[in-house]
Amino acid sequence: MRVNAVAKYGSVFASLCLSIVAMADAQGTTNKPTEDALAGKMEAARVTRDETQLNLLKAEFEKRIAGSSYDGRCYYEFGRIQLYLADAYELRKEKKAASAAADRGIEMTQHTLQLDEKSADAHALLGDLYAHKITYGVAMFTGPKYGPKINDEITKGMALDDKNPLVWATQGRKLLMAPKMFGGDPSKSIESFKKSLELDGSQAETWSWLARAYKKQGDSTKANEAMQKALQLEPQNPIVKTAANEIAH
Repeated sequence: MRVNAVAKYGSVFASLCLSIVAMADAQGTTNKPTEDALAGKMEAARVTRDETQLNLLKAEFEKRIAGSSYDGRCYYEFGRIQLYLADAYELRKEKKAASAAADRGIEMTQHTLQLDEKSADAHALLGDLYAHKITYGVAMFTGPKYGPKINDEITKGMALDDKNPLVWATQGRKLLMAPKMFGGDPSKSIESFKKSLELDGSQAETWSWLARAYKKQGDSTKANEAMQKALQLEPQNPIVKTAANEIAH
């Protein structure tokens, strides 16, 4: 995700843990270099889904949250780390570990929303975490449990900010992956992904999801075009590479 991606997530960290920054400023110091470095590490770990780096970031946020009372954004970033860890475990086919990571992410993101229920980003993240839980169990049981929760988070996110690319991307994934009887619709998922990318065309992973949607719809030409865009943005991203392998077969 690049708008530039580092700049995008750097802006997230500019607002991250505001209480600590305020205290540092009151003492005539600043944590900005530290936060900028942390933002860079977060972005690098997102792109690579590097488990070692993600666990180091997880430990850092555990220390921060345990040490003081932080704003909701800290819990949100912790939730993101858990989502990326779930991806890393799933890529190794370790579903039990992936499910546990998603559970912790859900806990952290719910805490975010307890502190700030108007965070569209957090609603989108929580929707994605619930979607992960569906894939870790038997769909006939996990789908009815988590599907309505995904819909609820998307609805809340859209109501708060209908120009949030993360919410549109979450909706696209839901429409693509859900069975038809539960509202799945590849054509509508394409519309959602395209809307997300109109708002932020730097999202490599969303381009790869758009490619999957075109593939499912039977449009190989557009699937390959979207996939090439994703690979141009983040060729080293394992989520993108996995999608590319699916598109090629």
